[in-house]
Amino acid sequence: MTAHIIRPLESLDYEFVSSAVDDWWGGRPVRALVHRIFFEHLNATSFAIGPSDDVQAFLIGFVSQSDPKVAYIHFVGVSPAARASGLARMLYEHFFKLVGARGCTEVRSITSVANTGSIAFHRKLGFTLLPGSAEIDGVPVTLNYAGEGQHRVLFHKAL
Repeated sequence: MTAHIIRPLESLDYEFVSSAVDDWWGGRPVRALVHRIFFEHLNATSFAIGPSDDVQAFLIGFVSQSDPKVAYIHFVGVSPAARASGLARMLYEHFFKLVGARGCTEVRSITSVANTGSIAFHRKLGFTLLPGSAEIDGVPVTLNYAGEGQHRVLFHKAL
């Protein structure tokens, strides 16, 4: 079994990650969600597993500038070849520990209502689904959260 080392996300990781994520999402265009600003200016609470030219998993997260008790997980990706190996869970738990030590008492995140795997994963990690403005397939969603027609499921986890 290979030991996986969690390291801080670096500016050098941007090229590999941004070029890989659309493929990791089965061709869905998500590259714009991993903007360079996260790798250069919001990386104190963001992490990667693997070298910059072959990242196996990454988590982009930050402490809210508006409410320092709240941390936010913006984006998590795991290479298809490394899925079901526990890397996402490792990254989330590392993030929880780090932001908890910085005084955060809750973590928030969102996902697409169509991403049922993400919804199930967040629930397994102890996140609750926040009430939304509608319900789709029994799941509370906030309509137009990310723009017109961009409905999202909102998560909350107390630390």
